[in-house]
Formats: sequence, structure tokens, C-alpha cells
Amino acid sequence: MKTKLPSHRLMRPYEVELHYKRPLFSSMKSICCAEDANLILRSYVDEKKMDMKEFFYVIFLSRANHVLGISTINCGNISGVCVNIREILVLTLLLHAPQIIVAHNHPSGKLTPSKNDEKITEKLQQGLSLFDAQLLDHLILTSEDFYSFADQGAL
Repeated sequence: MKTKLPSHRLMRPYEVELHYKRPLFSSMKSICCAEDANLILRSYVDEKKMDMKEFFYVIFLSRANHVLGISTINCGNISGVCVNIREILVLTLLLHAPQIIVAHNHPSGKLTPSKNDEKITEKLQQGLSLFDAQLLDHLILTSEDFYSFADQGAL
């Protein structure tokens, strides 16, 4: 025999509430070129870990190229990092960021993009375009230098 639950014990839908306050305009850093993005990332990245494992980062930008925020998407191993495209798209939407720059490091020290790097770049471009957002660049960082997809005409 089934017992009837009191009405106060019925599941109620959960309410989702989001809050966002952008940084003060006067304190926001601006990015004009790949070198600016490289410098901002290097101030955020733990340089001691750059040659140990791959990390994947996103810089979220306003329409005027002011930095809204930076996020570490994932940490991998010496030979790769799993990139969650969905997480990047969700964060882009939550921050109301019309533009992003992504970056990851190559512990090997090689600046040549892999086929997987190119595939991730293409998937991000396609996903962002659905939300009227844009991928401005994809940087590959090493301890010594960086590679810019945009500067090399690969974006």
C-alpha cells in the first residue's frame, strides 16, 4: 500500500539566480594585440608549472577589449589537456563577454600548433558564433615565447 506524502514534502522546483558585477572600468586592463594577451596571461599563470603540464586558459573581453576575467579551464598532463568547450561557452555567456582569447601552454617548448589545437580553435569559433561572440585569438605559450593563431593568419 502506498502512503501519500504530505503536500509540504513535495519537491519544489529550485530557483536559479545569477549575479554579476563587472570590474570597475578604471581598473580593467585592455588588450590591443597578441603581445598584450601574452603579458596578461603571464601575470596570471604560474610560470613554475608551465614546463610540467598543459593548462588551458580563457580571457573574457568586453566589446572594447577590456579584460572582464580570466579562467583556468583545465589542467592536463605533459602531453595534453582536455578542453571542455561547453564550459567555455557557458562562462562566456555568464560574463556577457562578446569576445574571448584562449591559450594553452606546450611543456615541450614547441610552438607549432597540433591538429588537436586547430580542431579546438575551429570548434570554439563555431560555438561562439551561435551566441554572437567571437574568438579573437588562440595563444600557445612556452617558457620562452608564444605563438598567436591570429598573428599567423590561422584564425
